[in-house]
Amino acid sequence: MKDFDYQTFYDAIGRTNGWDFSQIKCVTEGEAWEMYREVAGQCTPASLLLDIGTGGGEAVLSIADSVRLLVGVDRSAAMIETAQRNAVRAGHAHARFLHMEADHLAFPDAFFDVVSSRHSEWHAGEIARVLASGGTFITQQVSEGDKSNLKEAFGRGQAWGVPPGELQARYVAELRAAGFRDIRTFEFSITEYYETAEDLIFLLKHTPIIPNFGREPDDSRVLHQFIETYRTDRGIRTNADRFGIIARR
Repeated sequence: MKDFDYQTFYDAIGRTNGWDFSQIKCVTEGEAWEMYREVAGQCTPASLLLDIGTGGGEAVLSIADSVRLLVGVDRSAAMIETAQRNAVRAGHAHARFLHMEADHLAFPDAFFDVVSSRHSEWHAGEIARVLASGGTFITQQVSEGDKSNLKEAFGRGQAWGVPPGELQARYVAELRAAGFRDIRTFEFSITEYYETAEDLIFLLKHTPIIPNFGREPDDSRVLHQFIETYRTDRGIRTNADRFGIIARR
């Protein structure tokens, strides 16, 4: 398998779709943590919020009315273009979306009251620098066991082969080293049922769950067999495993 070029992938998806998966028909079992609901709960109408790895801005714009200023950054210029269009369409004049790397945030020290990041890379030292004293950082990340039956079927995948809990432990250690306190972690897992093969294929084509999906010679056969194996009365079954971190500066 060729090395997966994440940057090119995200740029291509940013131009065509952002992170908008609303067209996918999928039902779930289990209780999921609504990260941006938690973010909104940490904010006041006077808060300045930074969202790192904001993608097309779809998720964070849903809570834009909770803050005085919303700033979203992403390393993909194409994603930011999509986010800017989404902000205009939603009428949020106090939302700004900027092309920026997470390890070099071009903001003053102690500028933001809350920083969030969902399913994206972030740099603990930079977050500590731009977050005001007493501020909160909130992140949700994909656990190693996410989509385990899919990755087993294809023999490859995001975080494939990484021991369970390794990512969470590394992130917590980085936050502690950067001076964060009162660090809380939790995990959740839900069962997903995709209504049709087309819904599952859309997910795989627009995320890096299975890198280079559709480009490997055996992918079509593997997907067909997977669908036959995991088709149920509710849909095609897989799992979504996540962990969250809430940390005080």
